[in-house]
Amino acid sequence: MDARAELTALIAQELAQPVAPAVRTMADAVRARHPNAALAVLFYGSCLRRPESLLADSLLDFYLLVDDYKTAYAGAMTALANRILPPNVFYLEAQHEGATLRCKYAVISLAQFQEGTSRTTDNVSLWARFSQQSRLVWSRNPQVLQAVAGACTEATLTMLASVLPLVDRSAAADAIWQRAFEETYRAEVRSEGRDRATELVNADAERYRRVHALVRGIIGEEGQADAAAFTAAWRRRRRISKLLNFARLVKATFTFDGALDYVLWKVKRHSGVVLPVTDWQRRHPLLSAPVLAWKLYRRGAFR
Repeated sequence: MDARAELTALIAQELAQPVAPAVRTMADAVRARHPNAALAVLFYGSCLRRPESLLADSLLDFYLLVDDYKTAYAGAMTALANRILPPNVFYLEAQHEGATLRCKYAVISLAQFQEGTSRTTDNVSLWARFSQQSRLVWSRNPQVLQAVAGACTEATLTMLASVLPLVDRSAAADAIWQRAFEETYRAEVRSEGRDRATELVNADAERYRRVHALVRGIIGEEGQADAAAFTAAWRRRRRISKLLNFARLVKATFTFDGALDYVLWKVKRHSGVVLPVTDWQRRHPLLSAPVLAWKLYRRGAFR
């Protein structure tokens, strides 16, 4: 088995691992909202590493992959917004064994998911997330599983290929992954501190080392790259990704119930910055967003 096939097999094995019943309940609720278009439900993020007893106090993260936006939604404008600026993000609650589960889930077509995890895109959002472990809670058929595993493989290759020319080729796997996460954090409107990348790698260090070894074999076959060109590429990625990140936040005010409180909760959770908001700002999140974003920036909530 060559390195690429081994990497894809490893990722497919990760995707197929079982999830807690609470996660499956929430994933079923997500799928039930878009039953005719659903292809797969992916569970990802920090809650992946939490025990089930803590999930009721968490906000679970899912991606719903669909085959067609028109089939996924009753409204044409919602479908159009998803196609032009994917993904659409929604909030959902579900009951499980007497507890209320909460999640946010993103909707994206399989085709755009595959495009967003490849090296042809400058937007880091998808390949930064899905170079990490995730779980395929449900898929329509085995072919979808194969497609998702292939896309996550590309995300992993894109993640490391984008940063290897910027570091010493003899650097340890942990340091290379930390640099990769640091660069993607800098390219998004995120509130994580500098130590977040280290924590992320340390939480799954053996996996990252194994993946790194496989990716180095694949990248080595593709030749060396010019460090100066890759430094310029990261400057371009930061401009594009931050612009798209902010545009999605604005769009989410139309689809995400309680969007403003969610954003501020997440900022407080990751940076410690607390920003009070008025009832008027909650009723008009789109109008309030520029002023609130500037205040958060001034207080050091994100860079």
